[in-house]
Amino acid sequence: MIRSADIREWRNHDVVDPKGHKIGMLEAVYVDTATDQPAVATVRTGLPTRHRLTFVPLDEAVLGPDYVRVSHPKAEVRKAPSIGTDDVLPAEREESIFQHYGMAYQPGVNGERRLARR
Repeated sequence: MIRSADIREWRNHDVVDPKGHKIGMLEAVYVDTATDQPAVATVRTGLPTRHRLTFVPLDEAVLGPDYVRVSHPKAEVRKAPSIGTDDVLPAEREESIFQHYGMAYQPGVNGERRLARR
């Protein structure tokens, strides 16, 4: 399990898929608001003049000396929901991230957000 305090140290490190293919650079971490555990990261992808932040789950993520290895292949991550580098994740788009990766989405009891950026 990756702890919130640990993952912040990995910002701007490479994010790679299970085969070691570079996906992009780790930009930010979103925690599950119910557990306060890291749930999703944003990865800076795209061309240098047209970056975007793509969401990838941190389930089964492994930390290496200079990388974070995620359990999803690069092709799947590249098709995932994304936002602009200066944008924030709207609450109504959270569910689309979970759906893209085949994960169950459950908002808070009173409809609260499931993800919070740390």
